[in-house]
Amino acid sequence: MNNRHFAQTSYASSLFPDTRPEAEAVLIGLLRQATPWRKLQMVGQLNQTVRTLALSGLRQRHPQATPQELRRRLADLLLGVELAAQVYGPLGEQE
Repeated sequence: MNNRHFAQTSYASSLFPDTRPEAEAVLIGLLRQATPWRKLQMVGQLNQTVRTLALSGLRQRHPQATPQELRRRLADLLLGVELAAQVYGPLGEQE
């Protein structure tokens, strides 16, 4: 019981400000109990969601872009402009 109280008071304002402390304590407990492979699976799913959202935003900002250009622009976001240019060449060459 003390651990739940600690989780509620320590994390409520910093992790999930829009979540009730009781619900946050349950979530934190479930995350702590998850196996390492399950935690890695969740991280992989989160990374895929981030990529999907980033590509969606790129499509909105660059509606005429080819799939290759969108992937190159995504590389800019994920790797940084300088490293993406070193790895894939300048963005202008992709258009």
